[in-house]
Amino acid sequence: MPPNLLSILRLAGVPVFLWLLLGPHADGWALAILVFSGLTDWLDGKLARWLNQMSRLGQLLDPAADRLYIVATLVAFLLRDIVPWWAVGVLLLREGVAGICVLVLRYNRFAPPEVTYVGKGATFVLMYAFPLLLLVQGDSTAATIAAPLAYAFTIWGGVLYVWSGVLYAAQTLLAVTRDRRSRRRRAAG
Repeated sequence: MPPNLLSILRLAGVPVFLWLLLGPHADGWALAILVFSGLTDWLDGKLARWLNQMSRLGQLLDPAADRLYIVATLVAFLLRDIVPWWAVGVLLLREGVAGICVLVLRYNRFAPPEVTYVGKGATFVLMYAFPLLLLVQGDSTAATIAAPLAYAFTIWGGVLYVWSGVLYAAQTLLAVTRDRRSRRRRAAG
């Protein structure tokens, strides 16, 4: 299976996930889609490298699917009272900052910022946290056992996610500042 097809399947799963979570409250099926998303996120990158099928489309689809799942999950969890509004606000603010950074970089004719290990790690941890948070919503023994892990992964992933946003903002500011200084020097010289 081509890696880009896995990314497209992940993207197609977002509206289904939202419907399951917000419509019939079919948390088990929504959980399965989240787990599928996390597995295919890992698998599409591995396959692309293994089959030497890395492409520009894949480099755009994979982070787009990650962002879409994170935003969709946060909004759905907010609407279902799974995550407090302030936590969702902080993480969505980070998304907004990252989006503004991309626009500023494009305006200044730079490529989007490189994905950092902190950003990859944050996404990885949140992709574990979200299914666990959904699992905690039940009254089962599994929910009780998963609760400390769910909250630990959520806090850890949230902190890493915000920190990666700070790093993207710093990279953007540094690139634009250096570029403007360089232009001024060339104009003056």
